[in-house]
Amino acid sequence: MSVRILALVGSLRAGSHNRQLAEATVKLAPEGTDVELFEGLADIPFYNEDIDVEGSVPAAAVKLREAAQAADALILFTPEYNGTIPAVLKNAIDWLSRPYGAGAIGGKPVAVVGTAFGQYGGVWAHDETRKSVGVAGGKVIEDIKLSIPGSVTRFAETHPADDAEVAAQLSEVITRLQGTATEPTAA
Repeated sequence: MSVRILALVGSLRAGSHNRQLAEATVKLAPEGTDVELFEGLADIPFYNEDIDVEGSVPAAAVKLREAAQAADALILFTPEYNGTIPAVLKNAIDWLSRPYGAGAIGGKPVAVVGTAFGQYGGVWAHDETRKSVGVAGGKVIEDIKLSIPGSVTRFAETHPADDAEVAAQLSEVITRLQGTATEPTAA
């Protein structure tokens, strides 16, 4: 059985280190696991219940929901903006939480990882993201954590896929998320 993992990146910057982490994860995914890097978070309007009605949902939000529905699990890559989660990632979580009680991430395993310039690697943002996605219905895997500090210097000359320590950590994250996604659910 192949496991499909949807990767969302909370930074829109072309040279984002979190995007590079996501790209590395796509490359490092073990056999039997397909990691899809979602493109298009920038195109999704801010969540508004007035436009979240059948027949009026923006195409970009529909695309996100369909990608999440098709996934067995999600991995969210987030930097830290002013001590918290980036708006683009929070907006994606808001769209995925609806319709209430039947959102696209309901019960799906979710891991939150990332890198930031600070000495703690974005821990505050990661904690806030876990909280938000958990409230939205995702099954947050609390013991899968990876917060890489000093992104600007650590990845100045090296892509995360070429950093042996980071590649090993990302491989472990994906292997554990894959295992969680294939665990039988309790009846």
